Amino acid sequence: MADQYAQSHEDSGPPPTPSIRWDEPPEGPVLVLLDQTRLPAEEVELVCTDAPALVQAIRTLAVRGAPLLGIAGAYGVALAAVRGFDVDEAAEALATARPTAVNLERGVRRAQAAYRSAVEGGADQQQAAASALAEARALHEEDAEASRRMAQNGLAFLDELQPGGGHRLLTHCNTGALVSGGEGTAFAVALAAHREGQLRRLWVDETRPLLQGARLTAYEAARSGMAYTLLTDNAAGSLFAAGEVDAVLIGADRIVADGSVANKVGSYPLAVLARYHHVPFIVVAPVTTVDPDTPDGASIEVEQRAGQEVTEFTAPQVPVTGAEPGGGIPVAPLGTQAYNPAFDVTPPELVTAIVTEHGVVSPVTAEGLAQLCARSRQVTIS
Repeated sequence: MADQYAQSHEDSGPPPTPSIRWDEPPEGPVLVLLDQTRLPAEEVELVCTDAPALVQAIRTLAVRGAPLLGIAGAYGVALAAVRGFDVDEAAEALATARPTAVNLERGVRRAQAAYRSAVEGGADQQQAAASALAEARALHEEDAEASRRMAQNGLAFLDELQPGGGHRLLTHCNTGALVSGGEGTAFAVALAAHREGQLRRLWVDETRPLLQGARLTAYEAARSGMAYTLLTDNAAGSLFAAGEVDAVLIGADRIVADGSVANKVGSYPLAVLARYHHVPFIVVAPVTTVDPDTPDGASIEVEQRAGQEVTEFTAPQVPVTGAEPGGGIPVAPLGTQAYNPAFDVTPPELVTAIVTEHGVVSPVTAEGLAQLCARSRQVTIS
């Protein structure tokens, strides 16, 4: 079951409500999520008491973003264990809730492995559940540290490309604290530039059809006091042509062995535009997003979402004149078929660099990516 309760927060400054947190009220442990479908209109927390509630939250995008999905998946396994549900059943449901984001399954399997190891070692149910929870908390902390390091590495790379700052950065979808245990991936780099006085402008794609840029990235940029401008996705070309973009920064839901990058649909056209206009196209993601077992971009399973997200204009899930709460306003004739992939795939030859917490791969090649991942396995984040 999932319950919701609303809280009132300030309109400026860092988001006071964490994207995800573990809580232990008298009724029993719960996983609390900031419901991203309600932003920016209101900050509402969604309380999950079991894995099915979390699966629903994942599928409806109440919680989203590759790194945060990994954290949520791990906590979901811990939640099932602590509350005495079937851990393996919960793990399978969570791992397949969204197929493209590799972090989700990895987080699930990590907590599941910790639970199984404890059981096999003779631990009782309570001790095994505590092991799963400890693993989820460790992943949460590691992701926060990875976010900090990606921001440092990304800003350093930008400064190499354009010494002196004054960066004008274009971003797509949402890659800030709402998708991370820390301050994000690509957005964290822009935020680091802002704090150093080196950000001239953050261009924010509104990101059709669910407006994660308009609703979420603009929300985070405004709270951080950044200089930002919102644009429709199809206006990006005119910005490139006018010479108003110094670099594109995006995140990733999966980076495969050859360096192909799956990210929110609309990323690939930006990469093509960037290449034509000689603008660096930079992907920022933790090494947990790299999937060496998938050989190339053609092998990535791309999630197909409901056509209703395209045929209706979906606003934040608050009452809208002419629409039911949580619904949308029809913009296409009844019965219109829609093509609605959640992601597209950018080939490595269009990617200038992949920035991770363990370093930067540029140019992007299968060999360079493999070497970076090998180095990351030898390093313990502390």
